[in-house]
Amino acid sequence: MSLLWIKNGRVIDPATKRDGPGDVFIADGKIVKNFPAAQRQAAAVIDAAGLVVCPGLVDIHVHFREPGQTHKETILTGAQAAAAGGFTTVVCMPNTSPPADNPGTIQLINAAAAQAPVRVYPTGCITVGQKGEQLAPHGSLKAAGVVALTDDGLCVQSNELMRRAVEYAQMFDLPILDHCQDDSMTNGAVMNEGAVSTRLGLKGWPHAAEDIIVARNIILSAYSGAHIHMQHISSARSVELMRRAKRDGINVTAEATPHHLALTDESLATYDPNFKMNPPLRTEADRRALIAGLRDGSLDCIGTDHAPHSPDEKDREFDYAPNGIIGLETSLAVCLDVLVRRGKFKLPHVIDLMTRRAARVLKLPAGTLAPGANADICLFDPKETWTYDTAKGFSKSRNSPWHGQKFTGRVKTTLVAGKVVYADGKMV
Repeated sequence: MSLLWIKNGRVIDPATKRDGPGDVFIADGKIVKNFPAAQRQAAAVIDAAGLVVCPGLVDIHVHFREPGQTHKETILTGAQAAAAGGFTTVVCMPNTSPPADNPGTIQLINAAAAQAPVRVYPTGCITVGQKGEQLAPHGSLKAAGVVALTDDGLCVQSNELMRRAVEYAQMFDLPILDHCQDDSMTNGAVMNEGAVSTRLGLKGWPHAAEDIIVARNIILSAYSGAHIHMQHISSARSVELMRRAKRDGINVTAEATPHHLALTDESLATYDPNFKMNPPLRTEADRRALIAGLRDGSLDCIGTDHAPHSPDEKDREFDYAPNGIIGLETSLAVCLDVLVRRGKFKLPHVIDLMTRRAARVLKLPAGTLAPGANADICLFDPKETWTYDTAKGFSKSRNSPWHGQKFTGRVKTTLVAGKVVYADGKMV
């Protein structure tokens, strides 16, 4: 029997309402309540003095680019970046090349995921080729192992097709994850529409284009009962729509990203493409509304929307650079800064948003240190100061707005099924 004893840490597990000094016991990859004396003597020990011990972080929104775009990222390199960021469970999006709209592509992704250091779950496309014209074979995708359906990167524009999609997905108990964007309002847009876009001379992306689709999805969920999840919410109005929907008991959930919680459209003043993303960075009022939404439960969790691009793709004129940034290795540090130190969130609340509540959205077996659970664990030092260097990261890509940023709070060790996969800056 493989035995591991993590001792002397501050154990935080929101799922079991645990927060305080204590130990975590692991036998054959599972959490157990305690060890008898004989097993304690035989167990390997990790001394977590000065560290927080919490469930492995869960991210339900990443792009690992495999198959077809492995010059940007592979499932292996993306999973290594996840482990370095304290994540043990991630859900990858289907906007690969070709798109993951059939069982064969899902099988390929699952085969690669089996070699990854963290747990990688696939999603399948809502529509064939993400074209928004014809429904993909949802039942076959479910049988192949997808945990949700999404055309992320694109948004189904036809309300009738989206209605049929959510009704069909509901038959297979699959949630729909939606990138909320009315394309007719955003053609050629590269940043948030407002005073800053006018000053910079860049075409703006109005928040109404997000709000309209969020409202559409809330109506469809109320009509059908289907679970629809709003990805990377960025608008204050969308937060308020979610707040009202939750109050009315509608089966919708939503996420916010670390970059939308931390940054605003003022960051684009230097035309740096590493601040270009979709949805775009918005105003300070929007940023504060997102934080309020996480505080009161209008928004359910935090997702990175980790979106790698190679340097030659990203390093071009702002109008022509692709949208997206990487974020797995900085997510925890950014959230500790924005939410705990500046936002006055309690640390267990932030860990809850990044573990139990994220897992709950897609009913994933993750996000807890309860006895019997998989021993997927993150150990981090909440006081260590460090400087993020993209060149030393594990992602294949370098497109991060946080390069050179000094952070306080650093992941030290990540365990999956009771085995150390990352420790002190190195993959194990």
